[in-house]
Amino acid sequence: MSATPLRIERRDHVALLTLDLPESRNALSGDALFTAFEETFERLDADLDVRVAILTGAGPAFCSGGNVADMRDRTGMFAGSADDITRHYRDGIQRIPRAFERLEVPIIAAVNGPAIGAGNDLACLCDIRIASSAAVFAESFVKVGIVPGDGGCWLLPRVVGASRAAEMALTGDAIDATEALRIGLVSRVVAPDALLAEAWLLASRIASNPSQALRWTKRLLLQGRTGSLDDALVAAGALQGLAHHTDEHAAAVERFFARSRTPRAAAAADRGPASSSTGPSESRLAVTPLPPSRPAR
Repeated sequence: MSATPLRIERRDHVALLTLDLPESRNALSGDALFTAFEETFERLDADLDVRVAILTGAGPAFCSGGNVADMRDRTGMFAGSADDITRHYRDGIQRIPRAFERLEVPIIAAVNGPAIGAGNDLACLCDIRIASSAAVFAESFVKVGIVPGDGGCWLLPRVVGASRAAEMALTGDAIDATEALRIGLVSRVVAPDALLAEAWLLASRIASNPSQALRWTKRLLLQGRTGSLDDALVAAGALQGLAHHTDEHAAAVERFFARSRTPRAAAAADRGPASSSTGPSESRLAVTPLPPSRPAR
């Protein structure tokens, strides 16, 4: 395990975040982990050179959710009265979904293994989810007699729809990666040894786009979860006005025209307007008969 429960690596415009608590199968517990999410996300947002992040787990699991041993022993965030536990949730694990809600940088979940309970919800907090064929997903809180305390009943329906979310949450049953792909919980499934390479490739495609446009697009996608169409149009118009005055936009437009001026296009432009003679392809177009018009019925 590294010195921090959330290890960070950088490659160009991509940040790789690894939950590094393999001895607990990357369980979501402890103030150090909650603080690590908050501080890491603040660092990513402050650096416009970071355009996308990847989240994965160390060891065979993505995230095992809450620490069941602490539940049994009534220690940590599960200690005390009902009011104490409510406060522990608010001041503890619920800091993670709030940190994700504030995160401006797009983030991909590379689900390398089981994502159970709060681990499933952690994957749902990410903007895109890809999975190893070894991944397993479960909204399994009812199996231990509790409810999704980290926002799962808000998150899951927005990912897989109300009926699928209810089925997962009310049965607590696990599904494999193939089923997760079928119901839209993940967007692709790859072999275990190809997962990070696939995540890096997808992240690189995203990172080829301007940073501020990516962040504003993510903001609009998040707003679209709950806002009206009119709210979305107002927000899109406001951000579009700002986007048209960024250096990134100007540079991207210049690159667009540079790419469109291929040697063939440049040669055609240098020849000037076409002569009155019609080339072979133009002749074929000119004599192609139109289908007969049909009388209105």
